Amino acid sequence: MVSIQLEYQGDLHCSAVHGPSGTTLATDAPKDNQGRGESFSPTDLVATALGSCMLTVMGIMARTLNIDIAGVTASVGKEMTSTPPRRIERLTVKIHVPHAISEENRLKLERAAHTCPVHKSLHPDVQIPITFTWG
Repeated sequence: MVSIQLEYQGDLHCSAVHGPSGTTLATDAPKDNQGRGESFSPTDLVATALGSCMLTVMGIMARTLNIDIAGVTASVGKEMTSTPPRRIERLTVKIHVPHAISEENRLKLERAAHTCPVHKSLHPDVQIPITFTWG
């Protein structure tokens, strides 16, 4: 089990400490929900978790395939619902792999990305379109 300690600091700001490493991060409510948008919002962290998780499991698969995918990038667009209840409606993921990779390994890397634990943990109502560009 990983423990993360959080503290509400007031004015819609929180700090979090990752137990195993001691790494800290801050959150703020977004401007469209009474915050100042001075840091990641909690839902921004969900989008961040999805993108980094997909790249990480692709990296694990790349290790298995003995290929280097350093430099692969992902962008995640987060859209919130426009009507209550406020929630994430869509996370649009774009992954760019600038390397020459065989079609067989491309399929393996794409399948790996789709097995990301964050992706599998999100509610099925959250739309998650994913596109890959190669080369």
